[in-house]
Amino acid sequence: MAKRRRLLMSMSELHGGAKFALERIVFFSDAVFAIAITLLVLEIEVPHLPPDAPVHEYWAELGRLIPNFLAFVLSFLVIGRFWLSHHQIFSRVTHFDVALVWPNLLYLLAIGVMPFTTAFVAAGHNTFVPALCYNLNLLLTGILAWFLMFWIEHKGLAVPGPDNRYSGSPGVIAAAALAVALAFVIPQISQFAMVTLPLWRLVFHRKGAA
Repeated sequence: MAKRRRLLMSMSELHGGAKFALERIVFFSDAVFAIAITLLVLEIEVPHLPPDAPVHEYWAELGRLIPNFLAFVLSFLVIGRFWLSHHQIFSRVTHFDVALVWPNLLYLLAIGVMPFTTAFVAAGHNTFVPALCYNLNLLLTGILAWFLMFWIEHKGLAVPGPDNRYSGSPGVIAAAALAVALAFVIPQISQFAMVTLPLWRLVFHRKGAA
């Protein structure tokens, strides 16, 4: 009850230009996330076959696109997870600071690159260089997400709470770092390291870091 009261009091202090500035950051960020997710599917080229093409050719073309769809699903879930973290932290932000803009822009920059690395890893059939670029993109995004959330807490811009501990970013960083390491050994399945995210979150939660 006390935490809820502090949140309401802090929110009441956020008005006028400060409130508008914070809303612009949130709306702009949501737009970047939405565009990035949309671009993921636009990178999948629709098969172009003549109307009289036999059915098996259609299935063959769709089969050729399986790596693209797998990359799309993975990146969709990853960007969705980053958006959720962003949403969780900004739902607690109660004060505006112009210094918040640049850490947020850097975070969004890494998100904006993800459609390219996703298309690259799909077109390159998850070989070493495309897989490494994609995994490094994940790692950089996780680090920038952590930095943004650390910056917000360091500046005292958010109401503290049990859910406000970097929103699992250390777990994302650990899983992405594992994916980068696997790219040097078995790049074709290196992205599967991201399925270890719940395990890493559990580890950091027990350590009081998530």
